[in-house]
Amino acid sequence: MRTIAELEAIARERMEPAHYDYYAGGSGDEATLRANEEEFRRRVLVPRVLRGVGKRDLAVEIAGSPLSMPVLVCPTAFHRLAHSDGELATAQATAEAGTVFVCSMASTTAVEDVAKVADVLWFQLYVQSDREFTESVISRAENAGARALVVTADSAVRGRREREHRHAFHDLPPGLAAENMRDSTGRVRDIEMPAGLTWDDLIWLRNTTKMPVLLKGVVHPEDARRAVEAGIDGIFVSNHGGRQLDGAISSLAALPAIVSVVDGQVPLILDGGVRSGADVVKALALGADAVGVGRPVLWGLAAAGQEGVAEVLERLREETDTALGLCGARTPGELTADLVR
Repeated sequence: MRTIAELEAIARERMEPAHYDYYAGGSGDEATLRANEEEFRRRVLVPRVLRGVGKRDLAVEIAGSPLSMPVLVCPTAFHRLAHSDGELATAQATAEAGTVFVCSMASTTAVEDVAKVADVLWFQLYVQSDREFTESVISRAENAGARALVVTADSAVRGRREREHRHAFHDLPPGLAAENMRDSTGRVRDIEMPAGLTWDDLIWLRNTTKMPVLLKGVVHPEDARRAVEAGIDGIFVSNHGGRQLDGAISSLAALPAIVSVVDGQVPLILDGGVRSGADVVKALALGADAVGVGRPVLWGLAAAGQEGVAEVLERLREETDTALGLCGARTPGELTADLVR
């Protein structure tokens, strides 16, 4: 089984440079992109012994959805840039792994088609200024069988990504489109990231769907508190993979303060910088209920399609199980903050 770094190297060789840099790059000088991984390396595990761990059980439940392990696949755009099978390959591998696939609003495969091969499907949404169209997208996801809605809130202004400007990569190649942005006429709309969204819009959205709603892009504890008050069903502690505000706090560094404020009222999912099972265990010990991975899945997809995604997820499962047992825990819920320094 190849490492994630080895899969990334293969992916880089096989992909168009502009497409690789679209996935790999962050905003500005990419300080936050680097910090997401560096924060995991800076912290170490302090394992316990003689705890009688026996057989471990990695299964968790988040917002009513079962996961065979505390790792889910985060929403990432345009999977067909990595492989011709795109989101279908990713969703199939994720289903075989028994965990959640979060379909991006910017998917190059329609959510209805993804749902045919996915098992536990969530849908990621950018709220559009046209509420009628936003409602139609939510209805599409609901009717397809999505079990939760993940609302990305950290994109009021689009981060400047130098790698994309260097390649003049501002649109998809011919034949590819953001299929979830097709309206009733068949036209593909541009994805808006309206700067005027407020907490009132989130409350409107909460009342628009029966699906659990999770808020993605929270790093400030006050926003976590307000999200809980607004009736949110879960929070993604995330800085958008370092792709929005360069110089922002890393996801892992933001986690403890949010854990303190939320105090177990809703599940917390951390994404940004997770590259190993040891990283998963560090995040769980510090209070996350699960983690999300994005780029590693894309590297697996570009390197070997569905098999590559399966390889990434199986490696994370095995490494998480090993780290869990060596830290003296049988389940994710037995991990505690004193195991991390």
